[in-house]
Amino acid sequence: MTDTATIALTKQLLAIPSVTPDDLGCMEVMGAHLEKLGFTIEIMQFEEVTNLWARRGSEGPLLCFAGHTDVVPTGPEERWQFPPFAPTEHEGMLYGRGAADMKGSIACWIVALEEFIAKHPDHQGSIALLITSDEEGPAKNGTVKVIEALEARGEKIDWCIVGEPSSTNQVGDIIKNGRRGSLNAKLTINGKQGHVAYPHLVINPIHMLAPALAELTATEWDQGNDFFPPTSFQVSNINAGTGATNVVPGTVELLINFRFSTEVTDRQLMTWTEEILARHQVQYDVEWNTSGQPFLTEPGALVGACQEAILANTGYATELSTSGGTSDGRFIAPTGAQVVELGPLNATIHQVNEHVSMADLNTLTGIYEDVLIHLLSA
Repeated sequence: MTDTATIALTKQLLAIPSVTPDDLGCMEVMGAHLEKLGFTIEIMQFEEVTNLWARRGSEGPLLCFAGHTDVVPTGPEERWQFPPFAPTEHEGMLYGRGAADMKGSIACWIVALEEFIAKHPDHQGSIALLITSDEEGPAKNGTVKVIEALEARGEKIDWCIVGEPSSTNQVGDIIKNGRRGSLNAKLTINGKQGHVAYPHLVINPIHMLAPALAELTATEWDQGNDFFPPTSFQVSNINAGTGATNVVPGTVELLINFRFSTEVTDRQLMTWTEEILARHQVQYDVEWNTSGQPFLTEPGALVGACQEAILANTGYATELSTSGGTSDGRFIAPTGAQVVELGPLNATIHQVNEHVSMADLNTLTGIYEDVLIHLLSA
């Protein structure tokens, strides 16, 4: 492994201001490296979103690295210690938007592949990269569309490593081997607007909501299991009123979210919620949206390879976790693939002065190469 190769490629990618959904040439940079390694490059364009599917080999099993080139907006650039798209080394850290989330992981993959293929040109199975420019945005024309295209032509992923920043205190200390599901709703409680001085002529939707909301927040939806914490219910927004103190509003609108385990389904949560509202005789309209189903990769070939690679490169055992938000793994797991998330520290992602340890990137490159060796060396 050449330390400078990983850092140099990370810098090259960080210098491209690929704010979602724009790729702006990141995939051309990756494609140039991958073509030299014998990958077949396929660009899948869905509306404004550029996606890359690169594959080496035609036989199974197929190990896929999945990630994204798009980054979130920088925020006020004057608050950055260094320009966000001018990658800068400082005290062992590499600064730039996307350093941790997740151009660093992409660079690690490519360098790890260069090292692995040089040593194992006739490796078993196949290797692929699935890269989108639509992960930080709506995620409508990215990984989900690529997976649909692959499924339609019978191309199956067996193992998938998503390069999201999964680590907490030390690189590789945590592997995400699953994620909770995410169920959202826009809930509108309907009342009757009127003057506060004439309560007999109004129906206050806030008053109607209160006892139902108390039950919703107190309900134990499940007890979780060995891999998932109990399902949680949260209200993220409440809006009501005209701005006047003497007017009872006609409606109150809530945005709610369930992060749910594999112990329940989104349909059950919808049904139970509506039963609680009905029990409190609440008049309501609701719009449900499931943005991701829960998935779990139990210990097996992929998890074991990652655990062994982390131990070999760091000297410590990793922890399996399903905490945190959603990732594009939610689109890949339903195909039957084993999916894990393994990447750098997440301490500064989406923040001003996002940065990553250069030593960590070099370590992560070694981890990815060892995973390839464990799973595909001849």
